[in-house]
Amino acid sequence: MSGADAGPLVVAIDQGTSSTKVACVDRAGHLVREVGVAVGQHHPRPGWVEQDAVEILDSVRTAVLEASEGLEDRVVALGLSSQRESAVVWDRGTGTPVGPMLGWQDRRTVELVDRLAPHAARVREVTGLPLDPMFSAVKIAWLLDQVDPDRRRSRRGELAVGTVDSWLLFALTGEHRIETGNASRTQLLDLGTGDWSPELLELFDIPAAVLPQVTASDEVSRPAQGLHGWRFHGVLGDSHAALYGHGVREPGAVKVTYGTGSSVMGLSGADDVPAGLVGTIAWQLGGAAPQRAVEGNILATGATMAWLSRLLGREVGELAALARTAPADHGIVLVPAVAGLGAPYWDGSARAVLHGFDLGTDAAALARAGMESIVHQVEDVLAAADAAGVVRSVYADGAPARDDALMQLQADVSEREVLRPETAALSVLGAAELAAVSAGLAPTRDRSTTRFTPQGDPEHTRSARAAWHHAVGLARTTSRDARHQGEQ
Repeated sequence: MSGADAGPLVVAIDQGTSSTKVACVDRAGHLVREVGVAVGQHHPRPGWVEQDAVEILDSVRTAVLEASEGLEDRVVALGLSSQRESAVVWDRGTGTPVGPMLGWQDRRTVELVDRLAPHAARVREVTGLPLDPMFSAVKIAWLLDQVDPDRRRSRRGELAVGTVDSWLLFALTGEHRIETGNASRTQLLDLGTGDWSPELLELFDIPAAVLPQVTASDEVSRPAQGLHGWRFHGVLGDSHAALYGHGVREPGAVKVTYGTGSSVMGLSGADDVPAGLVGTIAWQLGGAAPQRAVEGNILATGATMAWLSRLLGREVGELAALARTAPADHGIVLVPAVAGLGAPYWDGSARAVLHGFDLGTDAAALARAGMESIVHQVEDVLAAADAAGVVRSVYADGAPARDDALMQLQADVSEREVLRPETAALSVLGAAELAAVSAGLAPTRDRSTTRFTPQGDPEHTRSARAAWHHAVGLARTTSRDARHQGEQ
């Protein structure tokens, strides 16, 4: 890449839901070389989302070796950003997974969550997280039920469990560890102590012997086998890595990562969590206390446009262009509660709603409604965060954020300025920057941004927001009515 120097490089891995992306990054934040390897998903039943842990591991090896070919003598460290709540169980002796990896979108544990509902308040008090199938604890419990129902093998330490970061570190270095921020997403970590909660391990029936050791985000690993013996110097969850990559180091700035789902996250200086959001740990550096954060998780944003792409037989990029041809007063509201609603509602039984369509509704109106569903969901979370005084600046990243029309629509609907860095690969850059600092380099990144300022009609914005909230109410009422009919 033009402007890249000939100095040391960090190989940064961004292991995501649909692909593994690897970049060689220099100290100025230039992506010297990028490689992407697609990874699959399997949906054996409605609501079930599985991935192959070995395929993910192979994709990391392939992408790292290809990206670094010919540059090996310049590489000083590995950095890792990973999808978070996904969970896998493997045989500790052989290192072989004993079942599928359950993706963060997987909803098969709804019944288990319902049974644990009386404990929901206590779970949130300890972990900062609402009781929901998204988080790892119920996934781990379900997986252990399949392969070790009496937990004998687990208690003997024959099985190991973990999230994507702990699986990759085990497979590549032999260490059974998990980074603090990722650990906080399992719903098993006590935010007060920074370690596993014995109380919650008992509640979810997960023996302590299967769990990885909780480590700081910048703790250096053993050499990675098959990857030239390089060591991991920085590990972060993908959303946390994006926040770090934006340069956020104190409360007040919030980032929105647009992807399959979306994450709104900002650092927090207090233990109190705004209503509708969750408490989490952003990162832990060296011997310092973990840095708290608040977050709102949105379950379907980019996934909504992917669905419309399949439905309408057009590429996602075409849909974005098509949406710009629809009038602002098209009258359609799409609430993509295909797996329930995440923040700030946390209603796992909400159902998708398409409201206001008629026989004249065309593809352009549907495409615009899809884009609007993204920005409305993001603004719901921003409003919840703003109520607690968390929001001063809004940063945007992720591939969908490259669409100027989407960013302008976000600024208009939110009536807030949105800042977008010159590169969308903030998770990669965040992991690279942390690894570089840990390895003793001095990053000199340019953090210039494109600014999108509100240009919409405030009256139209208020009307659109009211229509959106009405449709959200329908999505939630429909689910309650369906449950009531089922109970009769």
